[in-house]
Amino acid sequence: MHAMDMGSCYIDEKKVGVTVGCSASKLSLEFSSEVYQRTYKIEARNLSYSIAEPSKSWFWSRGEESSSSSSSSSSRSILNNVNCKAKPWEILAIAGPSGAGKSTLLQLLAGRTKPPTSESESIFINDIPADAKQLRRISGYVTQNDALFPFLTVEETLMFSARLRLCSKEADKRSRVAALIKDLGLSHVRGSRIGNERVRGISGGERRRVSIGVDVVHDPPVLILDEPTSGLDSSSALHIIKILKSMAELHGRTVILSIHQPGFRILELFDSILLLSHGSAIHHGSLQALHSNILSAGYRILPHVNILEYAMDAIGSLQWDKEQQHQGRVKVTLYDLFRIVNLTEAGALNVYDPPRFATSRGHEIVALSHRFFLNVVRSKQLFVARSVQAAGAGLCLGSIFYRCESAEERLGLFAFSLTFLMSSASEGLPIFVQEREILMRETYGGAYRVSSYVSANALVFLPFMLIMALLFSLPVYFLAGLNGSASAFFYFVLVIWLAIYGANSLVAVLSAVVPNYIMGTTLITGLLGAFFLFSGFFLSKSDMPKYWMFMHYLSLFKYPLEALLINEYSQADKCLGYVWGKCVMDVKGVMKDQGLQQSNKWSNLVVLLGFISLYRFLSFLALRFRCSHRTLF
Repeated sequence: MHAMDMGSCYIDEKKVGVTVGCSASKLSLEFSSEVYQRTYKIEARNLSYSIAEPSKSWFWSRGEESSSSSSSSSSRSILNNVNCKAKPWEILAIAGPSGAGKSTLLQLLAGRTKPPTSESESIFINDIPADAKQLRRISGYVTQNDALFPFLTVEETLMFSARLRLCSKEADKRSRVAALIKDLGLSHVRGSRIGNERVRGISGGERRRVSIGVDVVHDPPVLILDEPTSGLDSSSALHIIKILKSMAELHGRTVILSIHQPGFRILELFDSILLLSHGSAIHHGSLQALHSNILSAGYRILPHVNILEYAMDAIGSLQWDKEQQHQGRVKVTLYDLFRIVNLTEAGALNVYDPPRFATSRGHEIVALSHRFFLNVVRSKQLFVARSVQAAGAGLCLGSIFYRCESAEERLGLFAFSLTFLMSSASEGLPIFVQEREILMRETYGGAYRVSSYVSANALVFLPFMLIMALLFSLPVYFLAGLNGSASAFFYFVLVIWLAIYGANSLVAVLSAVVPNYIMGTTLITGLLGAFFLFSGFFLSKSDMPKYWMFMHYLSLFKYPLEALLINEYSQADKCLGYVWGKCVMDVKGVMKDQGLQQSNKWSNLVVLLGFISLYRFLSFLALRFRCSHRTLF
């Protein structure tokens, strides 16, 4: 039998497994040897990190990173030879003033950015050098901002995460989510929507617990959190830390978090503290050791003073000068008293290498499509408002162009209809930009593939765009008295459907590229305006300058507009204008004036489908690039 004291918990190895007793919660659980082997010690040895300046690109909002060995004189150091160790069953709290490098260190330990390249490794898992991919596979990373879907309920949010991250049966996933909701203290709000600043939902503390649940539903052995108590009141903050303490003690997790000015009761729950200042480690050890180091440095701490806050406030004055003496006593820094406590390890632990993705691509597409469906249906901006808008526009245009006869009127009707419908697709841009942050967080953690996300997004919007096309086409087609054949009507609906979907695909690729909503709106407005200008409505193809001819063929308006005209004038013997009882304008004359041919009726749709496929593929490439090149700054 082997026993090891680890703060408030003890480990007792027996014949079958491991018994864990936690004095804080007065609970005990038995884990099999497999679970015990999936505990991890994360260690940083002489970890340094720097970035090149200027580090931000105006278009991509991405930083350029470099290692500490970079010879560039413009590099700015973020971390300087940091040493720290996070152990299973414990919480390591990283503290320090703003700009100390806390978030940078967390992202490096979580594998959210690549460790600096150097001759010797800097980050280790169970004393084995680790790269960013290995760190991501064993850890769950909770960002400071809660990136959640506001229209999903608490239970739905956790359930979708379970479906994407677990490969077990559906009943087991539901049981896992139910137990997690109970552990997180969310049973009373399990059916409530997440909400945001515009949608009423759960409280900030409950939202933070949901964020934690999303990243622990697959039971990662390492949990890393960036300021989990930020923006919360003292009671909610204490509740969060108690939950994390329970996760560490009862499940053998290695918990690493950053925190800013915690209270007394929260400090007592931390097993070790890493104090950073200007990227350097000032102290790494217990709170009691920090207290002793401050006293040894010649400073006096008044009763009822928060030791960590005092150390952070005094960091600026705790500078050691070997030649300076004060009242006959040398003042040394906390850094010089820095010691790493060498606790007895439980022996070499096997590094468990989980699969990169828990489920198949098809399963991911189904789960993501279901989540997309719920978000679109519950979003008034994407579904209800667009439905009312499409039906209302169809009625208004139908009444304006009621029983129109002339070719000019019908051309104007088609051109305005396409302009209105395709421009309204930009309303989905803020939703796409918001979802992009969630996508980057989930795919970087290995929840699913980027290709599955793009495929699900493309599939879900197909039926919704069809509904919009039908709501618009039914009133406008019959009120305007367009081609009376049934085949012409269904072809009209098909063209409108593909035109709307093409605009939606264009918005999808631009939302993957632009840094924010304002830039996206500017680009979409400019592109759609250029497409409309070169569509052939204002200026015929023969009158266009040759150096602008490429824009005519790239125009997303050209192909549906020509398809609608060909469909309308498919009756070769129809006369469109009479003078003194004599036909002066027939279908052949109109099609000749517009440069249209009956043979292009279906080829235009093929080209439109090609543009849609191209836009979706470019969207995949842009999102894949963003997710694989995500950096700190």
